[in-house]
Amino acid sequence: QVQLVESGGGSVRPGESLKLSCSVSGGTVVGSTMSWFRQAPGGFREFVAHIMWGDMKMTVYRDAVKGRFTISKDDAKNMIYLQMDNLKPEDTATYYCNMIPGDYWGQGTQVNVSS
Repeated sequence: QVQLVESGGGSVRPGESLKLSCSVSGGTVVGSTMSWFRQAPGGFREFVAHIMWGDMKMTVYRDAVKGRFTISKDDAKNMIYLQMDNLKPEDTATYYCNMIPGDYWGQGTQVNVSS
């Protein structure tokens, strides 16, 4: 059974940084497209970033986070990360990781950005 577990969320002030982690068990990040989504209170779940399978590890980002967020993965540790710098209040949300194929989701980790 594939399980994804996010961690690393917290409460920070605008301009600060957080690094989210997503640990995968029962499956492998190698050969999978791994993504981060987020859902703000009262909002819809939205795409944040993904990193594709393969040696190139191509990445795609939501426009609002380009230049501030960096997605990466460690095949050996079977984990993905989201480095979030220069956080803004509008980044406040629950962040989820996703794995395709299979469309597996974690339970989410909360990020709060406020002064």
